[in-house]
Amino acid sequence: GDCFPCPQEGCPMMGHYADRFPEKLKRVDQKYFLNTAADPPFTTWRQKVFVKLSGVKRTRGDINLVFHDTKGNTKEYEIDSGKLSQDEVYTKYLDVEIHPKNTTKIEFLWNKSIFTLLWARLGAETVTIIHGEDGHR
Repeated sequence: GDCFPCPQEGCPMMGHYADRFPEKLKRVDQKYFLNTAADPPFTTWRQKVFVKLSGVKRTRGDINLVFHDTKGNTKEYEIDSGKLSQDEVYTKYLDVEIHPKNTTKIEFLWNKSIFTLLWARLGAETVTIIHGEDGHR
């Protein structure tokens, strides 16, 4: 993802895929990165999210996605906040604590700013999610 200052070939990976970075394995002081969840079993799944808005042309607030799983668990993630426009596609890398295979629903939430007009409405025209390195959607 773009969450670290990684070289063009990507952040060096540990474990099974470490052989993808043979030059990095020769270094003595090579840094490796591992994203974990806050709670056991500490696993996360990297997902790239694209959100296209619909509704008012421009507004303020924040947009979030809530992931629901087969056991009724939910996890909420902020996609963007501040000035929002339906002309823009909001992109974010998420480390989601719910396995993509167990995701039953993804809910779109918009929290209005204090200064937002009462009649203003905002929704998601599209939400596209790419799961991990394999490109599954």
